[in-house]
Amino acid sequence: MPRAVKFSRYGGPEVLEIAQVPKPTPGPGEVVVRVVVAPVNPGEAGIRQGVFADIWPAAFPEGQGNDFAGWVTALGEGVDSFEIGDEVIGYVPRAAQADYVVSPAHLLAAKPAEISWEMAAPLSAVGVTAWAAVNAVGVRAGETVVVSAAAGGVGSIAAQLARLRGATVIGTASPHNDDFLRSLGVVPVQHGPGLTDRLRAAAPEGIDAFIDTFGQGNVDAAIALGVSPYRINTIADGRAVARYGVHHQAQEDAFSAQLVAELAALVAKKRLIVPISTVYPLEQVQDAYRQVQQRHTRGKIVLALVPEEERADLARQLRADDRATTTVPPTL
Repeated sequence: MPRAVKFSRYGGPEVLEIAQVPKPTPGPGEVVVRVVVAPVNPGEAGIRQGVFADIWPAAFPEGQGNDFAGWVTALGEGVDSFEIGDEVIGYVPRAAQADYVVSPAHLLAAKPAEISWEMAAPLSAVGVTAWAAVNAVGVRAGETVVVSAAAGGVGSIAAQLARLRGATVIGTASPHNDDFLRSLGVVPVQHGPGLTDRLRAAAPEGIDAFIDTFGQGNVDAAIALGVSPYRINTIADGRAVARYGVHHQAQEDAFSAQLVAELAALVAKKRLIVPISTVYPLEQVQDAYRQVQQRHTRGKIVLALVPEEERADLARQLRADDRATTTVPPTL
C-alpha cells in the first residue's frame, strides 16, 4: 500500500511514523500525483510540536510536509491542463510527504525537464516565501539589502532574487558559509553578538532593506541601523511585527502556480539555484527533521520517496500504463 508520514500526538521527531494509507482518487478538477521528492521545513516541525496548535491544530493522525514534485498519475473530471506522466511541482498542506497526493490542477506548475526533482520540489514553499519577502520590501537596483540566515533554504533564494533585481546583498551566516555566499554574489557577514557593528562596517552608506528569515533579534538590529519598518520583512519574529509594524509576508501571501513556474524557469536558465544540503529516504524522516531543527543547514533538506535509480523506469511505466488504458480497441 502507499505510504504517508503521520503523527498521532504532538512531540519531537520520534512521534513521526510511516503509515500505510489507501491510494487516493481525484475529484472534479483534481489530479493525483506520485510524489518523487518532498522537502522538510522548520515550520512543519513547529506544527508537529504543537507550537501553533492554537491557530493550526492537528487532526490526528496528522500528515507532514507541504511542498513536493512528482508525476501526474490520475486526472479528475474536467482536467485538461495535464496528462498522465507530466512532471509537476505543487503544495498540499500537511500531506506532501506521501507516495501519492491529491491537488487541485490549477495549483500545480509544470516542472521543467532541465531541473532536478530535488531542486524543483522546494520552489512552491521556500521559493515563493523568498519571492514574497523580496517583493514586500520593494528591492530596487542599486540598493543595499541584508538577508539574515542567507545560507538557509529561504535566505539563499531571497538573496539571489534580490541580486537579480540589481541590489547589493549582504548575507548573515556562520563563517563556514562565507565561500558559499560569495559564490552567490553575496557579501558574507558573521551573525551573532556584534552583528550591528559588522553590518554598519559592511554598509557604511547605509542599508535600504532587511529580510529576516531567522528571528532572534535581527529585526531589532535592522531598526537600530536605521532601516525603515516599511523596508523590513520577517518570517520568523512575530514579536517584532507587533512591536515595529514590519512586514511579515510569506508563502501564503504570494503562492500561485504561475509564480512557481516563473521560479522554475529561472532555475532552468541557471539564473537561480536551490542549494540541497541532504537527501534522505522516506524511512529516515525522523533524522531529516532532527537535522532541520538544528537550524544550521545550508540550503534544503529533502526526502526522496522514489530513489534516483528507480525514477527512469517508473516514469516509463507510467507512460506505458497510460497508453494501455487510453488505446481505442479496434472496430469488430
